[in-house]
Amino acid sequence: MGANLRGHAEQLDLYQLQVIDVLLREQSLTRSALVLNTTQPALSKTLARLRIYFDDPLFIRVSLSMEPTPKALSLAAPIRLILDEMQSLRCAQVPFDPKTSDRSFSFFATDAGMVVMLPPMVKTLHRQAPSVRLKAVQLEEDHLHSWLKSGKVDLAIGAYPALTQGIRRQRLFMAGYMSLMRKGHPRLRAEPTVAEFAAEQHVLVSASGTGHGIEVVEHALEAAVPANHFTVRVPGFTAAAVVAKHTDGIVTLPSPLAAVLARELDLELIKPPLRLPRFEVAQYWHERFHREAGNQWFRSVLHECFTGSAKVIGSG
Repeated sequence: MGANLRGHAEQLDLYQLQVIDVLLREQSLTRSALVLNTTQPALSKTLARLRIYFDDPLFIRVSLSMEPTPKALSLAAPIRLILDEMQSLRCAQVPFDPKTSDRSFSFFATDAGMVVMLPPMVKTLHRQAPSVRLKAVQLEEDHLHSWLKSGKVDLAIGAYPALTQGIRRQRLFMAGYMSLMRKGHPRLRAEPTVAEFAAEQHVLVSASGTGHGIEVVEHALEAAVPANHFTVRVPGFTAAAVVAKHTDGIVTLPSPLAAVLARELDLELIKPPLRLPRFEVAQYWHERFHREAGNQWFRSVLHECFTGSAKVIGSG
């Protein structure tokens, strides 16, 4: 009883409520520390104080997971309500003027998205908001929802069909796939037949972690091209294009990226003679930040830069 009284002598703060909210969602100290941008020992200390306050373990380690107790589960709805109300208050009270703001906006995109999108984004920011800064973040896609929900990431840009609960999205553009070869290739022309295309050596981009439907393209290439014609498999789009530049290999990439790399690396675009899908590139944000002035402005910048702008994003 004495420990319980001492615990209630202290007031809960918003950070402690966020800790419970994130632990309920992640059920892992390691992942929760990442979302909250803190260390695991610091998070453990906060959890220890919360256990004293509520006179309950709140989370119990079961195998590799932190399972919530009934008490923790009962706190989920009221804590979520408090945090949402506080976010609404912040959104209503904090004005945003891009001309004077020095805010840093963070966004998640694949390496391909960054190559295509960062140059026009930076140009637009220099013009509209000279003191605003961008931060491109890399993280496992499993954490993307929680980072958007917490505000650690303002936007995600790409194709993430699994992002649904509490997430809003806006299409920026549709794109397909193009292939690249070095200029002066000894055999291939810009619009090859299937037989000509399949007869060449290819650089294959692996599907894992790309954030695109590239696995569909991977399967289509593997079905059309003999297995011994794949010179190398690489995990990154840009690395694949560099290999193509210095060999006779052909690489097939999302068309916006292919257009940029063709220009920057002095490569030639090829129309692949295969049935390849088109895909949507969209921006995603959490409902909690839908009315936040800065987030609204940042979304408008992306929309201005890329919606319907074929000359910026490439075609195909």
